[in-house]
Amino acid sequence: MEVSRRDFLRLSVAAGSATALSGLIGSGVNLGPTVARAQELRIKNAKVTPSVCPYCSVGCGTLIHTIEGKIVNIEGDPRSPHNEGTLCPKGAAIFQLHVNPNRPTQVLHRAAGASDWEGWDLDRAMTRITELTKKTRDETFIEKLSNGKLVNMTPAIFVLGGATLEVEFNHICQKLMRGLGIVAIENQARI
Repeated sequence: MEVSRRDFLRLSVAAGSATALSGLIGSGVNLGPTVARAQELRIKNAKVTPSVCPYCSVGCGTLIHTIEGKIVNIEGDPRSPHNEGTLCPKGAAIFQLHVNPNRPTQVLHRAAGASDWEGWDLDRAMTRITELTKKTRDETFIEKLSNGKLVNMTPAIFVLGGATLEVEFNHICQKLMRGLGIVAIENQARI
C-alpha cells in the first residue's frame, strides 16, 4: 500500500489529536461542560417542538429543533416517561427520515407493462387512487350474505399500515377503511 504525503499528514494529525484528547481525559480533565456548551450552541436559536417517535408502538418522546422551519436536530425528550430522553438506534436516526437526500420527493408511478417510473404530482396520484378505490369497491361491494345477514363490505381491497405511521394516522386510516367496508386491514404496530 502506497501512502501519499497528504495521507501521512492526515494520519499524523489524527493520531496526535487522539493522543492529546486521551491525555486530557486520562489526567482527569472534565470535558462535560465543553461538550454541553457545544451542544447548546448547535441548537441555540432553534424552536423546540415536542413530538413522538414514528417507529414502534412504544411512543418515545422526542424534541424536534427547527430554525426557520428547517429541522436541524431531533433528540429524545428527557421528560418522557417512556424513554427518559434516550432513543433506540432506529429512533436516533429519525433525523435521516427528514433530511435524507435519497428520500423520494414526488410520487413515482409505473404504468402496467412499463419498464420506467414516471413522476406524478400529488393531486394526480390521489385522484387516480380515489378513482381506482371507488371503482373496485363499487364492483365488489357485498351488502348482504346469502343468508340475509347485513355485512356492507368489500373483499377486494387490502390495506397495509406501518410502524412509521403515527398513532393518530393509523386510527384515522382504520376508521376510513372500515367506513368504506374494507375488512382486510393490517397494521404493523399501534392500533
